[in-house]
Amino acid sequence: MRLLIALILPWLTFFTIGRPIAGIICLILQITLIGWLPATIWAVYALSQYKTDQKIAEAMRQR
Repeated sequence: MRLLIALILPWLTFFTIGRPIAGIICLILQITLIGWLPATIWAVYALSQYKTDQKIAEAMRQR
């Protein structure tokens, strides 16, 4: 679901993963039509990093 949000509304992705300042910067970037693609790429990358961090934290808890 978050991946779909990252593709359609990239700025909202940052708010869902707890990075509101990055979300505001992404929204400013997304306002311009040229900035939409970089904002989307940035949101997808940040989402993948968030998922990786979650997996690492889960693995550390199980130790």
